[in-house]
Amino acid sequence: MSVDLVMDIARDALFLIIKVSLPVLLVSLCVGLIVSIFQTVTSIQEQTLTFVPKIICVFLSLILFGNWMMNALVEFMTSLWSNFSINMSQ
Repeated sequence: MSVDLVMDIARDALFLIIKVSLPVLLVSLCVGLIVSIFQTVTSIQEQTLTFVPKIICVFLSLILFGNWMMNALVEFMTSLWSNFSINMSQ
């Protein structure tokens, strides 16, 4: 197994992590921004007001995108394990 192959696998894995986590992070960012604007406009500084909507939206996004996220991870692992014996012989 060459260094280039290991670097390619690591690059693909990092790109997959970013791609899979991006929807949940974007939802959290957008909800946090909306709640922050709402708090600024209304002068309400309640800590649970930032936490509760964000955690609910993150759970909903996990339900919505969870199937796609799991399929992407399973596809990557399947291709990694199926190519493992081919790459080891080179």
